[in-house]
Amino acid sequence: MDLAYRISIFILLSTALTTTNASIHIYRNQLFNEVGNAYLLPGGSEGLAASLSSEKSVSDGRSFIRFENITFWRTQAAADGHSDEEHSTGLIQVVIFEAADRNNIGGSAYGGQRSICCTPDLAKLEGCKQGEVIRIPSATDSNWPIVLNIHFGGNYLSTSMDKTEVPITKTGMYNLFFIACDPKLKGTTMSGKTVWKNPNGYLPGRMAPLMKFYVYMTIAYLLLSIIWFSQYVRFWKDILLLQHCITAVIGLGLFEMLLWYLDYSNFNSSGMRPVVLTSWVVTVGAIRKTLARLLILSVSMGYGVVRPTLGGLTSKVLLLGATYFLASELLDITEYVGTINDVSGRARLFLVLPDAFLDAFLILWIFTSLSKTLEQLQVKRTSAKLDLYRKFSNALAVAVIASVGWITFEVYFKATDPFNERWQSAWIIKTFWDILSFALLCVICYLWAPSQSSQRYAYSGDVGEESDDEEAQSLTRGQSDGDVGLVKQERNNGNAGVSDHEDDMEEDKRE
Repeated sequence: MDLAYRISIFILLSTALTTTNASIHIYRNQLFNEVGNAYLLPGGSEGLAASLSSEKSVSDGRSFIRFENITFWRTQAAADGHSDEEHSTGLIQVVIFEAADRNNIGGSAYGGQRSICCTPDLAKLEGCKQGEVIRIPSATDSNWPIVLNIHFGGNYLSTSMDKTEVPITKTGMYNLFFIACDPKLKGTTMSGKTVWKNPNGYLPGRMAPLMKFYVYMTIAYLLLSIIWFSQYVRFWKDILLLQHCITAVIGLGLFEMLLWYLDYSNFNSSGMRPVVLTSWVVTVGAIRKTLARLLILSVSMGYGVVRPTLGGLTSKVLLLGATYFLASELLDITEYVGTINDVSGRARLFLVLPDAFLDAFLILWIFTSLSKTLEQLQVKRTSAKLDLYRKFSNALAVAVIASVGWITFEVYFKATDPFNERWQSAWIIKTFWDILSFALLCVICYLWAPSQSSQRYAYSGDVGEESDDEEAQSLTRGQSDGDVGLVKQERNNGNAGVSDHEDDMEEDKRE
């Protein structure tokens, strides 16, 4: 197995093996894992920008990786194999390298399998020191990759690393590994922490642009809220139940964007990411996404417009909503709560599948329901509602096409960047979905904006709503003709109302 592939696997596992508290990576008795001829412990992976200055403060422009209270513990058997008079009885090496220099760690003899640690053959061929990590100087900076040595002394069970700070002078995706080449150090564990800092704070490089993004999204939701609520209050007496639901989604969206900003701002300034705050953020987000999807589904079914209730479908819609909420909550908790590395863990891959399946099922149900609603409106010749739903269906179609295109781009982006070297632009992957969701919400707000004529889109038993011209003609006829016409219309409308209600009940049973 190629060394680069092995290292990439450990980078992907680093989030699961390392307990993190924002950009402070905390290690609690972490066990070294055997990989090839070495024992490895992944210490983290983050995008770091080059230092801008040498001053010392939170936003001082410095970028570094700092080691604090790092202690290694070997097994009793390994310690007993040495006397207390021996000077160096075990070596642990700390290796820091940029993703672009991943092949500068390790080597191979005669073109065979790559090894992390120097072997007798490699010592002859490449001049490395047997029993230590093979390090090839970077083409751009001979001081990199960084290798720091920590020795066990005598027959002591533990050894500690001095407080060390490694300055970052070049922008890149940096990986940290603790490596032991001595077979006797099998079973070694480590405790302590490392602090990773970017020039403008403790946010990892891939997350840093998101703080500013959520400022803009908060402002966008605030403006939408002001416009919507001004109309909402103004036409309070004419508000539809559907518009109450839209109000709830807008309020949750504003609250979610504000919480995300506060989470990232606190993260960036203190280097700490409280689990409670992040849990609140992802929970509010999961509720908002669930309600938004159920809102679109209900609108597509014609709720409040061509049918007064969802009838027998209510329980199915609520069950789908509860399932989607749980799937979204689990996915977001895994991705955000207690996670800091710029590489996602494998657990996320498994949680993405049910979330993606539910989204696909929702889209299918939405368009199926929307098609039936459009058919009903065409049969009833309700021109105003039909025009409204045609605009809504066009907006949904554009959103789905954009989603499919973006998913294709996202798959390509990740497949062609296995070592996250394009981390500086990776933040746009997440932001697209927030922008698309907001854009679709704006369309819904525009189409169902509160107004004096809101009730014209509400459900009624009248199916004789034809064009505005026909309604005007019926009102301008002669009085005697008009009286007869109105009597006939009332009878027809009464019968049509009963017929529509029966049709809706039959449709619910079929669905």
